[in-house]
Amino acid sequence: MSVMLESKQGLIAGDGTLPVKMAQYAHDNGFEVVCISLANDNLKQLKKYCSRVYSCHPGEINKIEKILKDEEIKQATFLGKVHKRVLLQLYKFDARAIELLKTVKRLNDDEVMLLIVREFEKAGITVLDQTIFIKNLMIPAGVLGKHKPTQEQLEDVNYGFWLAKEMGGVDVGQSVVIKDKMIMAVEAIEGTDACIRRGAKFAKKNAAVIKVSKPKQDKRFDIPAVGLRTLKTMKKYKANLLAVEANETIIVDQENVIRFADDNDIVIMAV
Repeated sequence: MSVMLESKQGLIAGDGTLPVKMAQYAHDNGFEVVCISLANDNLKQLKKYCSRVYSCHPGEINKIEKILKDEEIKQATFLGKVHKRVLLQLYKFDARAIELLKTVKRLNDDEVMLLIVREFEKAGITVLDQTIFIKNLMIPAGVLGKHKPTQEQLEDVNYGFWLAKEMGGVDVGQSVVIKDKMIMAVEAIEGTDACIRRGAKFAKKNAAVIKVSKPKQDKRFDIPAVGLRTLKTMKKYKANLLAVEANETIIVDQENVIRFADDNDIVIMAV
């Protein structure tokens, strides 16, 4: 690891399995993990591996910073989904958070996260690369299951990869849905699963889903990730190929994801 890690680590946890995986790995390797939970779906699992779990709203900047300072946290990792709709509501945002949001030109993912990272740095807290504790979940190039893509599907993947990179370059989203070299959907504020639902409905069946990292991906936040929920959404709406960017994407619960893809005639690959 290129950074000297403190024995006590902070975890800012959104929804999903990824924060739990990080906490488990860190705990099993002798680190103490103090968690600030911004969601509720994984609280029970986080408590298994964290010495303390505090529940906060994403807009409670002062409360979050005070907890980290009181706990003497010097390094923290952001993992898990925090939906951007919180920025549309501003519910529970403290005065400091609202003032900070007024300083950014655009409320896209990178601008908001960089704002938070800078505030943490001012408080003496370093935000770590998200992958430090979960590098084993990064996917190498290749077809991951037993189903192989057709030439037509590969053409859709190539088109979708280029398009997703273009969208990521302007920080719109990281996922696209393609069928027969036509764009069915581009991810925006709704997130990957909703993008799949929308695009696959247009396609009717046999859509390809492509998810990539941004061209200038800041690994402290927003590393692309897919999991079983992604595959279940694809099955429900009859999409039959998932392509992710090799060595830049996390697949959570890999064995079950690949098994599900195999059992449901879904091609899963990293390019």
